[in-house]
Amino acid sequence: MAEELHRGLEGVLVAESELSSIDGDAGRLVYRGHAIEDLAREASYEEVLYLLWEGHLPDVAELETFSERMAAERHVDDDVLETVDRLAAAEESPMAAVRTIVSTLSAFDPDADVDPIDREANFRKGRHVTAKLPTAIAAFERRRRGEPVVEPREELSHAGNFLYMLNGEEPDEVLAETLDQALVLHADHGLNASTFSAKVTASTLADLHSAITSAVGTLSGSLHGGANQDVMEMLKEVDESDAEPREWIETALEEGRRVPGFGHRVYNVKDPRAKILSERSEALGEAAGEMKWYEMSRTIEEYLLAEKGLAPNVDFYSASMYYQMGIPTDLYTPIFAMSRVGGWIAHVLEQYADNRLIRPRSRYVGPDPDRTEFVPLADR
Repeated sequence: MAEELHRGLEGVLVAESELSSIDGDAGRLVYRGHAIEDLAREASYEEVLYLLWEGHLPDVAELETFSERMAAERHVDDDVLETVDRLAAAEESPMAAVRTIVSTLSAFDPDADVDPIDREANFRKGRHVTAKLPTAIAAFERRRRGEPVVEPREELSHAGNFLYMLNGEEPDEVLAETLDQALVLHADHGLNASTFSAKVTASTLADLHSAITSAVGTLSGSLHGGANQDVMEMLKEVDESDAEPREWIETALEEGRRVPGFGHRVYNVKDPRAKILSERSEALGEAAGEMKWYEMSRTIEEYLLAEKGLAPNVDFYSASMYYQMGIPTDLYTPIFAMSRVGGWIAHVLEQYADNRLIRPRSRYVGPDPDRTEFVPLADR
């Protein structure tokens, strides 16, 4: 009997992990036993990084030490900034730039040549990549706008410092907290495509930078990252049309268009992260006195749920939230990477700790070798 084929490895267990758990029917997500709702509302991104990497939430002293070490790693070498300048001048896409930046950071990491399974060296590499990536992304955005690079400040939070470097002014508390919460929500999500690619790379005992570069490349695909950018482009299209949001969606569906930000390979109900981000989107709209993006999103959500049984995923409300924060739409996926790098590193550490080369098989369906004759070159 032929072995059962599982396209896309759907439903196939390939690893055990202590990092995150998803209940798609209940709409539940946990990081190391902690509900995402508690972490998003009560913990900072730095606390979540510590939880994912160290295995428990830090106490006050542990968090202070960890945050100081992270902040001290934010500055990037001038040669890295030169690479950023060239990427911006060449009008490289932001995610392609992120992929190149992660590789470039390896050249300036003192632990780059240390044994890939050296746990302490990998913790240092993890801090190195996670702390410097926001600096490089902000520098890329400012250079392509023709503006000077803003140096990082160690006294600001991870999220607050990114917004400061991006815009050149210290963000207010609401904006910093909003981005921090978004980073927490995106930090890990089971064995998704980019995380799996990082694990596959790490399983060959390639170094951490190589594994993260693999993950960035995977995230850049339109079926993984980028959906929130598509959502915002859709919302702007609705706004510029003469149709009401419900009417626009009805027409779009009749024309066979796919509505981004809805449906998920794991969740059968509303993504728990979408619930939290919808609250943030509403709060930002109220604070700015501009509710149209939130109200438009709610109308679309209610229609698709009632008519099609479709629930929004994390990308749907993050789109309007980022837009109201003044973040360019093509930076949405780099910000996703800026958060998810913490989860990628945690999974790579877990892979190294109990490594086995990941080597699945495929079923051959090509020509029958018993009926295929080799014809010499001169006779073809």
